[in-house]
Amino acid sequence: MTKKMITILLVVTVSISLLLISGCESDAQTGALIGAGIGAIAGQAIGGDTEGTLIGAGVGAAGGYIIGNEQDKRK
Repeated sequence: MTKKMITILLVVTVSISLLLISGCESDAQTGALIGAGIGAIAGQAIGGDTEGTLIGAGVGAAGGYIIGNEQDKRK
């Protein structure tokens, strides 16, 4: 239980840090970053292991990029 909580806290801390220090130039980059963070948190919550976290981050990044890219096209 303690190891799982440490992993969750680490993922949340890294995700928030990346959001705060990143200087994304486009909506696609911002969307990919936010999607990766949310996907990593969701993957950890659902899978409970590193594999779930990585898969969630990858899927979230791809989805966020697609959404952000469409927003960039509209601009």
